Amino acid sequence: MAKIFIGVAWPYANGTIHLGHVAGSLLPPDIFNRYNRMKGNEVLMVSGSDQHGTPITVTAEKEKMTPKEVAEKFHAINKKAIEDMGIEFSLFTKTGTENHRNVVHEIFIRLLEKDLLYKKGTMQYYCPKCLKFLPDRYVEGICPKCGSEHTRSDQCDSCGTTFETGDLKDAVCIHCRTAPEIRATEHFFLKLSAFRDDLLTYLEDKTYWRSNVETFTTNWIREGLNDRPITRDMEWGIPVPVDGWKGKVIYVWFEAVIGYLSASKEYLSSDDLWKEFWCSEDVKHYYFLGKDNIPFHSIIWPSILMGYGNLNLPYDIPANEFLTFRGGKLSKSRGGAIDIPSVIQRYDPDAVRFYLSAIMPDTHDSEFSWEDFQIKVNNELVSALGNYYHRSLSFTSKNFSAVPREFNGKDLAAVTEEIEKVVSEYDMHMSNCDFKKAVRTFMELSRFGNRYFDSKKPWALVKENKEECGEAMNASLQIVKALALLAWPFMPSSSERIWKFLGFDDSPLDHGISACTVPLVAGTKLPEPVPVYSKVELPEEENKNETNTGGPFADFKRLDIRVAEIIEANDHPDAEKLFCLKVNAGEERQLVAGLKAFYTKEEMIGKKVLVLCNLKPAKLRGVMSQGMLLAADDETLGGNTVALLTPSKDVPNGTRFGCGLDISGKEIEYKDFQKAVIRVASVNNGIFAYGNLQIKDKDAPSRAAAVTDGNECILLSDGNGCFAVADKNVKNGATVR
Repeated sequence: MAKIFIGVAWPYANGTIHLGHVAGSLLPPDIFNRYNRMKGNEVLMVSGSDQHGTPITVTAEKEKMTPKEVAEKFHAINKKAIEDMGIEFSLFTKTGTENHRNVVHEIFIRLLEKDLLYKKGTMQYYCPKCLKFLPDRYVEGICPKCGSEHTRSDQCDSCGTTFETGDLKDAVCIHCRTAPEIRATEHFFLKLSAFRDDLLTYLEDKTYWRSNVETFTTNWIREGLNDRPITRDMEWGIPVPVDGWKGKVIYVWFEAVIGYLSASKEYLSSDDLWKEFWCSEDVKHYYFLGKDNIPFHSIIWPSILMGYGNLNLPYDIPANEFLTFRGGKLSKSRGGAIDIPSVIQRYDPDAVRFYLSAIMPDTHDSEFSWEDFQIKVNNELVSALGNYYHRSLSFTSKNFSAVPREFNGKDLAAVTEEIEKVVSEYDMHMSNCDFKKAVRTFMELSRFGNRYFDSKKPWALVKENKEECGEAMNASLQIVKALALLAWPFMPSSSERIWKFLGFDDSPLDHGISACTVPLVAGTKLPEPVPVYSKVELPEEENKNETNTGGPFADFKRLDIRVAEIIEANDHPDAEKLFCLKVNAGEERQLVAGLKAFYTKEEMIGKKVLVLCNLKPAKLRGVMSQGMLLAADDETLGGNTVALLTPSKDVPNGTRFGCGLDISGKEIEYKDFQKAVIRVASVNNGIFAYGNLQIKDKDAPSRAAAVTDGNECILLSDGNGCFAVADKNVKNGATVR
């Protein structure tokens, strides 16, 4: 039995958690936790509410509450929502505890004693009327670059420009509208630069990390590590444990990650117990989080742990990308109930867990849509898995009332062989945190079960040879059993119900994955089953489907794709994984692209790319994006490459890639883009290698992007001999997104 530590990113207690939190950082660790417990491993999984920082104080002022009241309110709401989603922690605590404060102080003092913290003077906004220094969110003014009003003092949401103190025009304090002064203040800095070599050594064997996490982290370190301030001027937070520093607190980015250790100490109060998980080289530490949290867990937290000494470093950091909604960040204002309490009032939590697992944004952003939720739940969860469960259980219960005997064992042997293959593949995916692939694996077993059931025709066989029918149903129930075990980490509540319908009075957890091929006990009484999954019916406001009436390539004809040259590439001011790009697509526009894990800024600048220009503008992490770069991604085919689409010839900026078709050019949502199927593959003798579809372009390159619609295929081009190609070698069939 192994010991596993799972740390889960701490959600801010300034609002209700939503589907993005669940898909990105809450559901994946719960799946991994349950899987490891089924394997017989001992798991410690901790997290909690991040109760400090300016997001809490801003919300408190809006709601006319104290920061503590806001933090406690949303801690209670979110803790219940997490539990209602079936997500189980060893401990879900909060950063407002005395225990957490003491552990943070202990680490602060240790780093200070080892000269890894130092004092440094900085300049900051100060309000002479409120008599206090002002954090970024408390100062607003006019952007000096684009003229946008009500701009925060650290960045402009309209044009993406970042500022130093004093850059903002006509800056005012948001409380009293007084013009702030710029005054000197002093803060403690973490000597992050001292850890560069140790961090690079630590990363040497992390080849099993997701490529985006590994590449992003390595590039971030090699570009240079800057020392970072770990204190700030405000009252709400953990006080600095040094005399003379009243009115300053420890920065939330520094103290929140320490919560993993403080929560472990809170749950395992004995020194010997918590040390078993933190001081043994045999214990693997996994951290689950969203992509914007990568550097805090792959660079800053390891540095803190190295500085403190003799504590386990992260073994793996399976960071997820973002779950988007209508092309942008999930939020209630964009339409639909996306906060968890609202969602689970209307839908079965296991159905939500299934859908989010099936579209999990593990290596690239995924688009959530109510329509797709309905389709996947109804056509896959209900019609494939749920249907197999019910037809096997109800037929056997009705005709045999108990688990039938198996006689010659041929059916059971064939089924067991299939189950063993599935379990082997499932284990590989689950141990690698490839949960989306694991879902596909057990769903394929349900389809195998349906085919097996149909091939046996038990409704006729029971009349002809009941003994042989019983043997077939014994084998069918063995598949049901395996499915209930494999699905339990993803859908625990419904899997528990299926388990009871098989005549068990315990839980799948009590048996584990190894029980998938253990034969059922003949003669076990079977209760009368009922369906465990129901079809989803969407409310009117969520069920606004568009009718496709444009004939072949109708979805593609809505896309305004143009050649653009990247003329400027900058880091996103509020998201470590994103680039802010300026491109010339016949006109200058700004894009936000999640390509930092795959390209450097130097590789981007000057490159000619293809851009979807009529995508509805959206703010991505606070910066407006006016279109989308097109790239091919072969992750679903077992690869790990992302490649930008580029023109095969040097054509003018703004050249439209409409394949010579009549393009509407009207503004579209991201979900509209997803309806068009564009892939990259080899082209051989007029045949597109993915799907073996015929093309008509005589001058086609050996590898190209093509638009497909049923059995029809057309290469993505300007209609005049310039084709879309990928700038890296991707697998045949790589999807363009």
